[in-house]
Amino acid sequence: MPEPFSIPGTTAVVTGAAGGIGLALARRLLHQGAARVVVADLDGDRIAAAAEELGERAHGIAFDAADEAAAADAVDRIEEEHGPIDLWCSNAGVAAGRGLGDDAAWDLSWRVHVMAHVYAARALFPRMAERGRGHLLVTASAAGLLTQLDSAPYTATKHGAVALAEWLAIRHADDGISVSCLCPQGVNTAMTAGDGGASATRLGGAYIEPEAVGEAVVAALHAGRFLILPHPEAAGYEQRRAADRDRWLEGMRRAWAKIRAGAARGE
Repeated sequence: MPEPFSIPGTTAVVTGAAGGIGLALARRLLHQGAARVVVADLDGDRIAAAAEELGERAHGIAFDAADEAAAADAVDRIEEEHGPIDLWCSNAGVAAGRGLGDDAAWDLSWRVHVMAHVYAARALFPRMAERGRGHLLVTASAAGLLTQLDSAPYTATKHGAVALAEWLAIRHADDGISVSCLCPQGVNTAMTAGDGGASATRLGGAYIEPEAVGEAVVAALHAGRFLILPHPEAAGYEQRRAADRDRWLEGMRRAWAKIRAGAARGE
């Protein structure tokens, strides 16, 4: 069992923080007493606005988390300006590629959903190991435990994110580094704004607000839990999937057939 992570007085970084889950998570960390939260995103104007909204303990930085050199430079800059990073929330995400997707969708999804976490670990873990402390939060998805029927690139790379987070948690615990993996189902964000009532992305039930995800993350950090499920029912789905994979696949086929029929009716 990982050690609980105490938020008060820490320096935290949240990527993908210009809106949605990232912005809500940054707000929650500040509310819990983080000394400073560095919010990061690709869009410099949006992240500057987010930092201003969050207040004087928030600081914005624009960089591409899926670019290794940019991520390493960001770690250097943040630690020079704000001190050692205690918590890195690797939260950037994209919705790319319907169905099987094209090569561009696969490349983007792989870089953002898997390699961004690799780059963060490469830059941060030697520093955290030297200090004997630190935490990495990987934002994956319930799609990484189950399946998102709309997009193969999204599903496969989110599975990769979960596997990577597990590997890091196993290999680096003795270095004093803890890892957690966030796997929400539907959340009301800009990424999901186009989801319709009959969409495959609505299979998980009611969507929740980003603030509820932030609350779930804080509770899990305090408890020292690896897997963070803002939708607790996802645990039951995963258990049923593991217990009888063929039955689960048949159920998902029926769900997909229902979705396609609804789409044909214009629902």
